[in-house]
Amino acid sequence: LSTGEVLKNLNKFYKRKEIQRLGADNGLDARLFHQAFISFRKYIMESSSVSADLHIILNDICCGAGKVCLLGHVDDLFPFFLRHAKQIFPMLDCMDDLRKISDLRLPPNWYPDARAIQRKIIFHSGPTNSGKTYHAIQRFLSAKSGIYCGPLKLLAHEIFQKSNDANVPCDLVTGEERVYANEDARPAPHIACTIEMCSTNTPYEVAVIDEIQMIRDPARGWAWTRALLGLCAEEIHVCGEAAAIDLVTELMYTTGEEVEVRNYERLTPLTVLDYALESLDNLRPGDCVVCFSKNDIYSVSRQIEARGLECAVIYGSLPPGTKLEQAKKFNDPNDPCKILVATDAIGMGLNLCIKRIIFNSIVKPTINEKGEKEIDTITTSQALQIAGRAGRYGSSFKQGEVTTMHRDDLVQLKEILNEPVCPVKAAGLHPTPEQIEMFAYHLPDATLSNLIDIFVSLSQVDGLYFVCNIDDFKFLADMIQHIPLNLRSRYVFCTAPLNRKEPFVCTTLLKFARQFSRNEPLTFDWLCRHTKWPLAVPKNIKELVHLEAVHDVFDLYLWLSYRFMDMFPDAVLVRDIQKKLDDIIQVGVCNITKLIRASQAAAAPGAAEVVSQDFPLSRTKSDTRAVSERHGARSTEALSIAEDVPGDRRAKNLKAYRSATRQEELKSHGHGSLADRLLREGLLTQEMLRQLESEWQDQHRNGRYGLRSKRDDQNSSKETGKKKK
Repeated sequence: LSTGEVLKNLNKFYKRKEIQRLGADNGLDARLFHQAFISFRKYIMESSSVSADLHIILNDICCGAGKVCLLGHVDDLFPFFLRHAKQIFPMLDCMDDLRKISDLRLPPNWYPDARAIQRKIIFHSGPTNSGKTYHAIQRFLSAKSGIYCGPLKLLAHEIFQKSNDANVPCDLVTGEERVYANEDARPAPHIACTIEMCSTNTPYEVAVIDEIQMIRDPARGWAWTRALLGLCAEEIHVCGEAAAIDLVTELMYTTGEEVEVRNYERLTPLTVLDYALESLDNLRPGDCVVCFSKNDIYSVSRQIEARGLECAVIYGSLPPGTKLEQAKKFNDPNDPCKILVATDAIGMGLNLCIKRIIFNSIVKPTINEKGEKEIDTITTSQALQIAGRAGRYGSSFKQGEVTTMHRDDLVQLKEILNEPVCPVKAAGLHPTPEQIEMFAYHLPDATLSNLIDIFVSLSQVDGLYFVCNIDDFKFLADMIQHIPLNLRSRYVFCTAPLNRKEPFVCTTLLKFARQFSRNEPLTFDWLCRHTKWPLAVPKNIKELVHLEAVHDVFDLYLWLSYRFMDMFPDAVLVRDIQKKLDDIIQVGVCNITKLIRASQAAAAPGAAEVVSQDFPLSRTKSDTRAVSERHGARSTEALSIAEDVPGDRRAKNLKAYRSATRQEELKSHGHGSLADRLLREGLLTQEMLRQLESEWQDQHRNGRYGLRSKRDDQNSSKETGKKKK
């Protein structure tokens, strides 16, 4: 056969609309059809021999081409093409069954116990600090039985304490912890839990679902959908933003349940100031500077303490105990600490006495629905959530204020706060273990990562829903694929709550899985050897970051211990050392400025990775634009380096970029080696440099230094004359 003729006829086969329709009828969408054809063409063109029947068909097509009486037609290749496609895509043989399993168009039907009762849905709508959650909790406490579902361990712990303080026995259930109100470990009628841990089988009189707007969260939204549709309670009290009312109403319409909306107004006034802070010298007691990166936290906190002020620090990766201690320190009227530096972690879960919120920046790193990282302006919802923490009802401040650090950002912040919050349009869904097991039954040779991919590609969702991002799940599935585990255990390991950007935590999960697969219990001694416990108080930022990672490892152990009790038997001992580690981290955070100085003084190559005095990752939009004008695409690259590039390469890239940026910015300011040295030693920042330059220009313009300048010029000319002579 002529290879040229065969290739020409194969391409003709691929382009025929009738063949593409036949492929679609057999489960081959455009993407699968294309992949199957590439493989089929490669098989024919590169094989030394093909089956006799296929050879005859190809011969008839090639010999009959161009003749009136055709011996064969390219359409005759379809049975051979389909057979080949089924070899590389085994799911084609059971496509109908797989489509039924991955049909997500009727999630309410997944919860027959909830559908068997008529539930009353009450939506408590209002902004931050409006008392909406308070009213829902009052009903929770007065009920014979109840469940509170919150987004954070801190919130669940707060309700747990409030309930027991009010003599309402309440248990605490989080992914890592079970605390019983009764000494004999008998379950109490009330439960406060993180939302992923709520039971859809246990009947309650009242259920409270907090922060319902998170039903749209690309990663965790499925947990709110599951709670809303599946909780078996006579009354469901939903708390959150008004933006979620329409979606909740539509979802409840599909279950035949009506929604009663109760609206609340903010209890204390909140004022957007007409002026920016502009300098940390203008800070007052009760101020909170909000940053969107750890690097900014480090930079701002050091600058504040350089001015002789003490500040508390709160950011997302700190252990809950440390966050509470820092909040307690800031709230204590007798403590000299009157300033708070925090990320948007203060948006929920902590009761803080804040007078004024100051946005250090209004851009932050985010992850979109596709799992892609972006640097974008904060949304109206995020801005309101953070700004609303100022002037908390019942605190010493009866009125809240909000402003920005930089003048350029203030106009934009006002626009953001005045915009209506975008309505929540869809609720998240996630494949269940049972659905994945049924997929695995039909596709026994597929990896868990491939099973998830196939599930998502075949899934059908109603317009009210979307499939949550499963990149973290797939990352862990690929990481432990080579370890021999049964499917259910593998699924549990892949749903473990960890930050995949933390190499130490990911490596530990891998070791956990390997030890588990050998059926060897992970003992307390084994864990201490791996984490090198006991650990010392951190001497620099790098050590503090490592301690936070070790705390996450202990959390991971406790999380797995409640799912595999026999294999992770020492949860009590691990919880004890985790509390000790929490105390060590608290000491480190209290001395954070000393750690920053130590990190900057150190010659270690990793120092640049965790400390950025000169170029914080989250800048204002105007800063980013100015830098990009001078450095082109390099500013965008810097913003993504810390997120996208692992290990030593990331540290080198960041170091090289910041060095180049520092030189460029020094040139742009027209300052010489003194400014360079002050910046390098951390005695001066770019912000202070700009402020000094601005003040000098203002004073020179007002004539304050005019006489001195002339004298200096005269003295300078005299000196020059002497040297010439």
